[in-house]
Amino acid sequence: MRVTFFLVGRNAASHPEIVRRTAAGGHELANHSDTHTDLGAASSRKVRDELARTQRAIRQATGTTPTLMRPPYGSTDGTVAAAAKREGLAQILWSVDPLDWQVRDARTVAQRVVRRTRPGDIVLLHDIHPTTVAATPVIIDRLAANGYTFVTVTELFGHRPQPGRRYNSR
Repeated sequence: MRVTFFLVGRNAASHPEIVRRTAAGGHELANHSDTHTDLGAASSRKVRDELARTQRAIRQATGTTPTLMRPPYGSTDGTVAAAAKREGLAQILWSVDPLDWQVRDARTVAQRVVRRTRPGDIVLLHDIHPTTVAATPVIIDRLAANGYTFVTVTELFGHRPQPGRRYNSR
């Protein structure tokens, strides 16, 4: 099983060994800004800087440059789209959000994901919350039992998504 991890640049720069291990596991690494700032409310210069710093941190850790980004909070606009396009990044949002950042209950998170997921969906989960980490094996087991397979975002689309463009499902 391989998935896509959207990395905050400062965390990637602080823990390059985790970034390398994740990449070595076959997972896709993507850009989630340097400081998890609201890109849709940021200046053009700030957006460019946030994306470029994260690109560098991931490239320095792994030797590869991401082609996907997820704007924190899903906050995007024309400025973000233009900066993403300049960096060669497609904007990846989501179609299933269990609100795991708000509801810190593993059972509820797992139920919401399993109930709401349909073929081609992109599921948003935050690994910074222990309850989400606890819910993840349950989600995987239940969705797999329902015939789902887990793939990276690029595998989901069957091609590299177009830089600057927004996607939230296949």
